[in-house]
Amino acid sequence: MLDISPSHTVQWKRDILDNSVAVVAIAQPTDLLRIASTVIIQHYDENPFDFRMDDYALMHPFAYTESDRVELDPFLQPVYPNDRGMIIRWLEDSGWRQPTLTFTLLDRINRGIAVGFSYQIREEQGVQSPGSTLQQRSGSCRDFAALFTEACRHLGLASRFVTGYLFTWAGDADYASTHAWAEVYLPGAGWKGFDPTSGEVTGDRHIAVAVARHPEAVPPVAGDFVGTTQQRPLLSVILRVSQIAA
Repeated sequence: MLDISPSHTVQWKRDILDNSVAVVAIAQPTDLLRIASTVIIQHYDENPFDFRMDDYALMHPFAYTESDRVELDPFLQPVYPNDRGMIIRWLEDSGWRQPTLTFTLLDRINRGIAVGFSYQIREEQGVQSPGSTLQQRSGSCRDFAALFTEACRHLGLASRFVTGYLFTWAGDADYASTHAWAEVYLPGAGWKGFDPTSGEVTGDRHIAVAVARHPEAVPPVAGDFVGTTQQRPLLSVILRVSQIAA
């Protein structure tokens, strides 16, 4: 449910990946835009490791079947081609271009980013390029997810960027934060999530909202406003989670 002020019109759409998109037009001049989104989610305690891959994909490298390749091709194409050299060198220096079990390889890259890079909260707009993340050895969750997806694509593994929320229990208070991670298509298992910020395989704590080929294609809120050159928009985000009794 969306509660938006001031007066507005809203049109719901579906993008090419079936993400829900609300297009909002404000009907009158205003200096404050408030968007309140309420979502009820049924949470399941699932084992993220309870899956089975097709035999031909157990060892990396492998080639997707021709029929799968047609559908997956967009998720195999790098979106930061200028960073190709740096990413390949990083993979080689880390020993991640050697034949190995596919899931083991993904787990090592996932954990390698979580352990080898410093996490920072970035308020700047957009996603840091994988090359910048490698140079600085630091980034936000969306930067780590972008690096992970791009590394997978250079290894011939279809991957996509995921944006959503991370839910945790913090003492007696419920806590959640906006978050980003990655998914890789594993034949027989489907799209499996990897969180390079924490180094874990995604489970019931990760609540996906949208997926995309390009990391900058699915910001939670995006738009334009008309104002003077001296005006600068300020954004404030408040996220609350509460448990509903069964």
